[in-house]
Amino acid sequence: MMNEWNIQARSHHCQACELAFRDQQVYHTLLFDEKHDFRRLDICEPCWQSQYSHGASERKGFVSYWHGTYEAPPPAPAEAIQKENAESLLRKLIEVNDPKYAAAGYILAVMLERKRLLKVKEQFLRDGQRSFIYEHPRTGDLFTIPDPNLQLTQLEQVQRDVASLLEHGLNPAAETSPMAAPAAGAEALPVEMAAAVPAATPPGDVQTKMPSDQ
Repeated sequence: MMNEWNIQARSHHCQACELAFRDQQVYHTLLFDEKHDFRRLDICEPCWQSQYSHGASERKGFVSYWHGTYEAPPPAPAEAIQKENAESLLRKLIEVNDPKYAAAGYILAVMLERKRLLKVKEQFLRDGQRSFIYEHPRTGDLFTIPDPNLQLTQLEQVQRDVASLLEHGLNPAAETSPMAAPAAGAEALPVEMAAAVPAATPPGDVQTKMPSDQ
């Protein structure tokens, strides 16, 4: 069974020749469906030309390809205590992997896409469940986000849940306290949040694909 929540970081080296990527070096990414999960493969330009440029799409489980420019990670910042933002909260929800946060995680991903902090690369339909593959353009991380099939009648409560999580984080004590309005400075939810509810056009306007049965 496929994991519903997943983050796959961009590799810092070519996964074919093991040489480290240089800052601003072009890399190529292949995405494979391995039934239980999606697997990404990041490779350098020479390995792409010599091993993968011909026939890559015919490899077992192949579902997608793209290329990008590697950006060396900046030095780690000093530790600081701060409120959650949409990206840090989404990463924590994926790490927790609790189905009760599925709707909040989906809304956070839509918020980040609208801010152009995430980009939909692919979407897949498996056993009636739609999932989106988002890429973080700066870090190259891939996020697998399931579509919770939200209804308009559920949206107001999910908005409140997301606002509370952004304000209080995943503190269990906060979940049992009365819902309070976000404090000044807390990240605001977009007014057009209703657009996050699936209709005729999915987030990112990317065509839904059916994973290969290979």
